[in-house]
Amino acid sequence: MLIALVVLVFFLIVLAASSIRIVRPYERGLVERLGKFKREVGAGVHFIIPFFERMIKVDMREKVIDVPPQEVITRDNVVVTVDAVIYYEITDAYRVVYNVSNFEMATIKLAQTNLRNVIGELELDQTLTSRERINMKLRTVLDEATDKWGVRITRVEIKKIDPPQDITDAMSKQMKAERTKRAAILEAEGYKQAEILKAEGQKNAAILRAEGEAEAIKRVAEANMQKLILEARGQAEAIKLVFNAIHEGNPTKDLLTVRYLETLKEMANGQATKIFLPFEASSILASLGAISEIFKKEENKRDEK
Repeated sequence: MLIALVVLVFFLIVLAASSIRIVRPYERGLVERLGKFKREVGAGVHFIIPFFERMIKVDMREKVIDVPPQEVITRDNVVVTVDAVIYYEITDAYRVVYNVSNFEMATIKLAQTNLRNVIGELELDQTLTSRERINMKLRTVLDEATDKWGVRITRVEIKKIDPPQDITDAMSKQMKAERTKRAAILEAEGYKQAEILKAEGQKNAAILRAEGEAEAIKRVAEANMQKLILEARGQAEAIKLVFNAIHEGNPTKDLLTVRYLETLKEMANGQATKIFLPFEASSILASLGAISEIFKKEENKRDEK
């Protein structure tokens, strides 16, 4: 009797433990009774009827699916290897359990098929430079296809796109040639700019030098002009002083004649070039010339006798 009681107590404990289910905050519980969906429960402690009910737990957190690398042909018939990842989250626990048997496998096959379609519309250069475009288009297609499964595709990322080795080598050579070309262009542009700047510098230097020489000539001419003006003014002042002194002293004609004779003596030394004489001095010199002619005639008569 005691043994039967112990067995009964143990059976009741096991039965109670099997009827308790704990659902975590990131999970949803689907309760089935005799193979038929009964209810959906959230986080917390829940009781089910042992042997008649069972609970299926669904993880609602965002997950990632790694799409295996596959070979895809571009529009210009180049075979590339594409590797991608898919991020998704479950929005309806009921549909993800009862509408698809293996969601991850179905999503991988769907992604591979649509990768062929999307990349098949692009050429190799577009495929290598349009990853964002491929990601957006593939995400849109997958999201529409998986909506009936209660899943939302959050994003799709292309991890790598590997063209064949010969294409990679050709692209490397092309890139090297482009870089060499750009370097040559930049070097030529630099040399051109240097020559232009050098020519402009020489031009500006020549202009400044010419302006400086012109300014120097102008200043020298102005200095010479000022010198001549000052000398002329000094001579005018000197003549004026001499003239005033002569008239103030009331000179006689004899004195003037002697002064003119001294002037003639100064003319004879070859230093003077031009001398301007007043009218009175010219008359005196004419008289002196006539007297000299008379003396010359008398001397000639004596020689003839």
